[in-house]
Amino acid sequence: MSESAAPAETISFDDFLKVDVRVGTIVAVEPYPEARKPAYKLTVDFGQPIGTRRSSAQIVRHYTPETLMGRQVLAVVNFPKKQIGKFLSEILVLGVPDGEGNVVLIGPGQAVPNGGRLY
Repeated sequence: MSESAAPAETISFDDFLKVDVRVGTIVAVEPYPEARKPAYKLTVDFGQPIGTRRSSAQIVRHYTPETLMGRQVLAVVNFPKKQIGKFLSEILVLGVPDGEGNVVLIGPGQAVPNGGRLY
């Protein structure tokens, strides 16, 4: 989806509440050389009761493992697990495209407790 794409159809507030977006801290970053497009394997800690979850993310353009460690991000935690190659992704880490379509991660502007839900 590009920034010039039309807005999605209107949904109800109840529909919005079905999407569980939480804040978590990246606690592990691994290269994912088998991915079709350059990516990292991320482990994100959401605190209790969610715990840690893993995701594959195509974010190598703007981020290194060192800049990702300890970074807080927003992620959808209630999608079904998705097999991406040999890797099972459990969450969808959220981002927006830069001017060239590369992912820029979404996160809070200051440190907040892990597990906080977007509202």
